[in-house]
Amino acid sequence: APDFAAKVSSRVPRTEREEVLAGLFAEVLGLEWVGIDDGFFDLGGDSIIAIQLVSRARQCGLVISPREVFQHQTVEELAVIAQDAADTQAVEVEPPGAGIGPVPATPIMHWFRELHGPVDDYSQRMLLHAPPGLDLAHLAQALQTLLDHHDMLRLRMTGNGFEVAEPGTIDATALVRRVEVAGLDAAALKATLAEEGAAARSRLRPADGVMAQLVHFDAGPDAQGRLLLTLHHLVVDGVSWRILLPDLVTAWAAISAGQTPALEPVGTSFRRWAQRLVAEATDPARTAELGTWTEVLRTPDPLLGARRPDPGADTFGSARQLTLDLPADITEPLLTSVPAAFHGRVNDVMLTGLALAVAHRRPGPQTAVLVNLEGHGREEIVPGVDLSRTAGWFTTIHPVRLDPGAVPWPEVQAGGPPVGTALKLVKEQLREVPDHGIGYGLLRHLNPKTAAELADLPQPQIAFNYLGRVAADAEGQAADWSPAAPAEAEALGAGQHPDLAMPHTLEISAHTRDLPTGPELSATWIWPGGLLAEDEVRALAEAWFEALRGLVAHAATEGAGGFTPSDISLVSLTQDEIDEFAAELDDGEWD
Repeated sequence: APDFAAKVSSRVPRTEREEVLAGLFAEVLGLEWVGIDDGFFDLGGDSIIAIQLVSRARQCGLVISPREVFQHQTVEELAVIAQDAADTQAVEVEPPGAGIGPVPATPIMHWFRELHGPVDDYSQRMLLHAPPGLDLAHLAQALQTLLDHHDMLRLRMTGNGFEVAEPGTIDATALVRRVEVAGLDAAALKATLAEEGAAARSRLRPADGVMAQLVHFDAGPDAQGRLLLTLHHLVVDGVSWRILLPDLVTAWAAISAGQTPALEPVGTSFRRWAQRLVAEATDPARTAELGTWTEVLRTPDPLLGARRPDPGADTFGSARQLTLDLPADITEPLLTSVPAAFHGRVNDVMLTGLALAVAHRRPGPQTAVLVNLEGHGREEIVPGVDLSRTAGWFTTIHPVRLDPGAVPWPEVQAGGPPVGTALKLVKEQLREVPDHGIGYGLLRHLNPKTAAELADLPQPQIAFNYLGRVAADAEGQAADWSPAAPAEAEALGAGQHPDLAMPHTLEISAHTRDLPTGPELSATWIWPGGLLAEDEVRALAEAWFEALRGLVAHAATEGAGGFTPSDISLVSLTQDEIDEFAAELDDGEWD
């Protein structure tokens, strides 16, 4: 597990609530113990793990929201504002079956509909270590439990929309397959994974409601096998995997023990959420955001390649891929001490580094960078909603304008003071985005009066998505149900049809792997081979890591960090005024 323990405070819990929350902090962050003064994000938490914290707190009888985790970051502060589940009616109670029936298309579903090319196999997959001797019938029953419990796994694409079928209408046994892999060496196993992964993806049929495939690679009664769960992207996202996989294991364990599975209830259904989004899209307060988004999209965005992507030529079949890893000695402070010093979040740091790298590698004086930023999308924009246990595709995509200012590259490499100024600028630019950007998709896809204007504006060439932290076992020491080795997962190949058009010139997907040796940031860069050369992308990727190293080095210097205007709500102060006050305090002028 990552060595965040050095950042843990010594004050022990004093109340039952603090005891519960301290235990939950430790559980979701992979720590042995947490003190009541410890900040969730200072210990390596992120917005996705915050959703897990909210879900597990509710299971323990405490009601908190993801927003409250951001506002009250320590165990002590959260214990004060948390509500007892028995005393609150904050979550809207849906009648039975409310998640079944026609589902209005959400912004990401509209985005999906606008993709060019085949989309029936547009999927996400998880490859796990399977227990030896896994019983196929028990596995099918566990999948059936999952299908019947989570409405969106029964989604069907209709001619002009989407609908969720009744529980029991999808037969899990038809979706489960066993493949014999006993005795195969590593190369043969990877070849089998590639063949079966492509076949599983091809069996998805959204129009028929076939949204899942489960393949058991059976290595025999005495050896760990592999388990591949393939889901159409319409029904799953990064947060949903953290709901569905534990539920699948819970159901399997109960069935294997001869018991009836009992999964935790789901709060707000995806269907109800989609209905609320449709209403939200025409709210005057939301419509007032139009000027913000048009201004962002009118940011000059010099071409990264020779041209814009061509849907006919720049397909996933032409895609090239590069993955680089950042070592633990840089990743650990990147997740903790750097955002803590600037009272920020991990994305603030990563996007500052990206903006600095693009400005450095791109010709011309332009320092502003336009990026399509992906988010988990489970925003608290309407009352009475609890999405912490809801599976589905909630992802938001919205443009951001990142301008770190003109920072000489030697200053970036050395972690000089201009790097801290750049981070403060980008942090404030991100804070100016209302509700983490969910309004862009609402106005772009769900509001007829604003959709056309936003559709006519050019889109960012770069997409960025940070998927948070995932557990990863060392080679040869993998636990049952843990993720398979990256090399095996990569053998599965792409999750899209080769003829599907790539929507961006450059897509960056990053996540942190919690290895026994410490956390490592892994970033995958994907681009159409006809638009960029690999050496260009590699130079940019390495420049990004250089910038992140510079940010870590800067945060370690005396006096680095500090507040920005968004941190101070009681009075309106500029960054210069805040820095001036901080300098006076450091000089002892207020003693």
